[in-house]
Amino acid sequence: MTRTLDDFDQLTRPYRPELLALSYRMLSSIHDAEDAVQETYLRAWRSYGGFEGRSSLRTWLYRIATTTCLRALENRARRALPTDLGGPGQEPAAALVTRPELPWLDPVPDTMLAGSALETGDPLSVVAHRDSVRLAYIAALQLLPPRQRAVLVLRTVLAFSAAEVAEMLETTPASINSLLQRARAQLAQAQLGEDHLTEPDSPRQRELLERFVTAMRENDIDGLVATLTDDARYEMPPFPAWFRGAQMIGQMIRIQSPAQHSGDHLLVPTAANRQPAFGLYMPDERGVHRAFNLQVLTVTPAGISHVVAFFDLRLFARFGLPDTAP
Repeated sequence: MTRTLDDFDQLTRPYRPELLALSYRMLSSIHDAEDAVQETYLRAWRSYGGFEGRSSLRTWLYRIATTTCLRALENRARRALPTDLGGPGQEPAAALVTRPELPWLDPVPDTMLAGSALETGDPLSVVAHRDSVRLAYIAALQLLPPRQRAVLVLRTVLAFSAAEVAEMLETTPASINSLLQRARAQLAQAQLGEDHLTEPDSPRQRELLERFVTAMRENDIDGLVATLTDDARYEMPPFPAWFRGAQMIGQMIRIQSPAQHSGDHLLVPTAANRQPAFGLYMPDERGVHRAFNLQVLTVTPAGISHVVAFFDLRLFARFGLPDTAP
């Protein structure tokens, strides 16, 4: 039977969002993940004529995608957040030095993960897949060796069997179970605390976000501090410095932020890694609000526990946000 490119596209297109999510979990960069998915589909098309259906099409595609990601990770430094590189800053007035040459972790727009069949099933499955792309989980994955990372995601997030993963990685189920055990032990040390997150669109989350936006808009640092948990973390890649504690964060923002007046901060809502996020705009010398950073928030019942402010302005286009405030 002749297999055409149209047939291939029709059969494989539905898997693209979940293959992108796999690649992002492995590579922690949406740009690298898109490249990996493109390479996966190119390799799959070249091999499509020999696909005999001994495994499902989905398993076959995942095997190619996993191999592509593992090859991409060869001789490549892991991507990280500032909290992975050292302890918190103790001097809120110290000069902030940027390190753009370091391989920083990227956020992923929720819109790029939409449409996955994995997120249209039972509620527990939906929650599991949502939590597995949160920034804290992605950062923790990068602490694992690549093969452990692949096994953990394929077994615990995507629910492939040990035998299926063993076939993908050309090893034995016993080896897969050993890799999974080691990966779980190391990931447990990260203390992710997913159980303490608020549900999206819950009244508590909406209330905290409204207070956060209001405090930012009014340049009310005390009000901003009041939305944070006592042990909140605030980090700003590509600045390696990060700060812990609501009061310390408030002091740092009060000293370091160029905002001077109410209305200087303008927040445009978006969503990243299944978490609330905002594009922050600040006025230039002519008063035009321009892209300043992209903030991804972790919201718990006790308050906002983590803010990652990404200063890579290329992310605004990736998230469909304009360079100047609407």
